[in-house]
Amino acid sequence: MSTRSIIAAGNWKLNKTPAETRSTIIGLRNKLAGISGRAEVIVFPPFVSLETAVDAARETNVRIGAQNVYWEAGGAFTGEVSVGMLEAVGVTHVLLGHSERRTLFGETDESVARRLGAVLDGSLTPVVCVGEVLAERESGATADVLARQVREALKDVAPDHVGRIIVAYEPVWAIGTGKTATPEIANEAHTLIRNVVADMFGRSAADGMSILYGGSVKPENTASLMAESEVDGVLVGGASLDAGSFAEIVRAAG
Repeated sequence: MSTRSIIAAGNWKLNKTPAETRSTIIGLRNKLAGISGRAEVIVFPPFVSLETAVDAARETNVRIGAQNVYWEAGGAFTGEVSVGMLEAVGVTHVLLGHSERRTLFGETDESVARRLGAVLDGSLTPVVCVGEVLAERESGATADVLARQVREALKDVAPDHVGRIIVAYEPVWAIGTGKTATPEIANEAHTLIRNVVADMFGRSAADGMSILYGGSVKPENTASLMAESEVDGVLVGGASLDAGSFAEIVRAAG
């Protein structure tokens, strides 16, 4: 059995007020109370609900992450949030380069790399998202796209920091569409990502990296995804908004 961390992460996106966040986290606490397993649980609420989430998850195994971060520590950057600010409210993880940030808000491989550098200078655990759009998959460019995104994101990472990084593969064509990459497709993509990391930092570093699958993950398909050798966890969207549904996913993840 792999010694890599097994992770069940829920990305709430633009959903839940602080009051709704508290209610959902408390519900999740109660649902997880009877579940024993290896899976680490991370929830990514909106910025305004982070402090509430941290408080509601206190003295549990649920970790709280942010959905994005800026690379500067402070200054005239209206609307941005720094690594230090997230650390101050008790956040432990942060998503970087989610496909919605790339496609809707103009984030690039370069900006993801700058964010990653800032995160690694602090104490947060980065979850770096990569994935291809439908046209890229249909044209046979998936391998090239994933290799480019991984190489560009990690190009300035010091070898001794690689062990802190989690990668999430999210085929953009499967996010919120109801379409899910088959377990075999996911495993193939994860293998490719791991091989790129091995080429950059060595096989040992690659074999120790947790790689998550994201894209219409549900309680019904989690176990089959997790059965694949290179899938170390799931990054869940809509199904993580309900405490019962997400708890089922955590149970299925292991």
